[in-house]
Amino acid sequence: MRNSKMLGCTVPVAVWRFLFPTAGGASFPVITQMHLKGLMFDPYNNAYIVVLRDEEGHEMLPIWVGKAEAGAISMALENVAPPRPMTHDFMKSVLDAYDAKVISVVITDLNENTYFAKIHLMYEDSEYTVDARPSDAIALALRSNAPVFARETVLNKQSSEELEQWLENLKPEDFGKLDS
Repeated sequence: MRNSKMLGCTVPVAVWRFLFPTAGGASFPVITQMHLKGLMFDPYNNAYIVVLRDEEGHEMLPIWVGKAEAGAISMALENVAPPRPMTHDFMKSVLDAYDAKVISVVITDLNENTYFAKIHLMYEDSEYTVDARPSDAIALALRSNAPVFARETVLNKQSSEELEQWLENLKPEDFGKLDS
């Protein structure tokens, strides 16, 4: 398998063809590798927020998720194994049973305050792209040790000014562990 060293991580070249299909010499869309920096509770919206940041700390992408999705992400972050497999653990087990690999997750769009994502999979010699909610894609990426990327267009769409105002209004007690 050929690899490409880009954005600070090694990614199979075939993945780049899926992430960036080109026609007639069109330019590649720009993506940024993101890292999960935290999971917090938003008391104003009664929802949880997955906070993704780029390596340099210049870009931040907050994604509001439900309690169940936040719990699945939290369990993966804390390496907690449930007594019975949760949905994302089951998905990972099915992929492992067929020797399929999660190559990456890409946050592809933001439309009317809703984020969209794609999970990129490798099975035998073929690549597949599956549409997913970002929360499910991130939960699966964490269990698969797969990188998470965001398209530059998504990073540009989210309003950092509104985000900064929201962050300024947070109190220390707003940060903390998830309740069960």
